[in-house]
Amino acid sequence: MRRIAISDIHGCARTFRKLLRTVELTPDDHLFLLGDYVDRGPDSKGVLDTIFELQDAGYRVTCLKGNHEEGLEWALESVERFEHWLFWGGDATLSSFGASHPAQIPDRYLEFLASLPPVHIEDHWILVHAGLNFQAADPLADTHALMWIRNWYADIDYDWLGNRYIVHGHDRTTMPHIQAMRDQLDHLRVQNIDCGCFDLDTPGAGHLCAFDLDKRTLWFEPNVDMVHPWRR
Repeated sequence: MRRIAISDIHGCARTFRKLLRTVELTPDDHLFLLGDYVDRGPDSKGVLDTIFELQDAGYRVTCLKGNHEEGLEWALESVERFEHWLFWGGDATLSSFGASHPAQIPDRYLEFLASLPPVHIEDHWILVHAGLNFQAADPLADTHALMWIRNWYADIDYDWLGNRYIVHGHDRTTMPHIQAMRDQLDHLRVQNIDCGCFDLDTPGAGHLCAFDLDKRTLWFEPNVDMVHPWRR
């Protein structure tokens, strides 16, 4: 059994499915998805449908919530938050559902996104969308930070972390940087796997990344979805 993590798909359903073929995912593997399934890319519905198809076919898929999932939930609460979410890439999500408001997205999708946890502990791996707030008494208790925090590496409490490793997305970076982190993982104890799938303009980005937790293998799938330039 392999344990494979992917993060920040952002509506790039074709790239997601291609990456799953590249890693040759099987029902014996355990797939961990670290959030941000929706917004910006052209087919958020297709990303979620692919997850549902895997689960319905008996694949082991553990899904976490990202800040864009929470942003979609907030968009249901007020006009101001709805307009902010549209600017943030939510219009692409609505288009994939043929909807004009998130309340028109079918319940199965909304209920799935609302049910997602912000963190998963797998043996000595802490899997999370964004990161941990090490200034909190319990870094795992700050659920907002788990989905939203940035610039937290300097605060890592290695005594608290012990022999564990953190795998996260949220802060898009490049293939060379992700590979360098993997090569220094025993020292850093943190692995970012967000290769900016929707960011087709930054050299070294524009890929969807998968990470084998045990063998520490990295796969990078070039984006094959059409992403409008202003959404990047």
